[in-house]
Amino acid sequence: MVSIGDLSSKTGVKIETIRYFERIGLMPIAERKSSGHRVYDETSLRRLTFIGRCRELGFSQADIRSLLGVEDNTPSCDEILSITTHHRTSIKAKISDLRKLERRLSEISSTCLSNDTPVCPIIESLSEIY
Repeated sequence: MVSIGDLSSKTGVKIETIRYFERIGLMPIAERKSSGHRVYDETSLRRLTFIGRCRELGFSQADIRSLLGVEDNTPSCDEILSITTHHRTSIKAKISDLRKLERRLSEISSTCLSNDTPVCPIIESLSEIY
């Protein structure tokens, strides 16, 4: 059994976030010592590690709930694959959009005269009506 501080240190998840996850049902309500302090077992450590890694990978709270089977039964491997595939597709679309954005900003930046005049081609380009 570990304290909330130790759980936080081991997982890299802030204490307030752990409490929040308990309030919204991603984490089970922790057992308490007679002093009232929360204590967590290995299962809680593994679950919080899982949640933290899902967040690092950009899964939504709804996806994490589904992966954990919070509202329903534990999902099948096929259901987990479906959630993961959908998330990956979404990431690919975002990457594509970011590449387009980077190209556009590169184009705009290449017009910069880099001088002291108040007229800036970047501002002019961003102000163009399409």
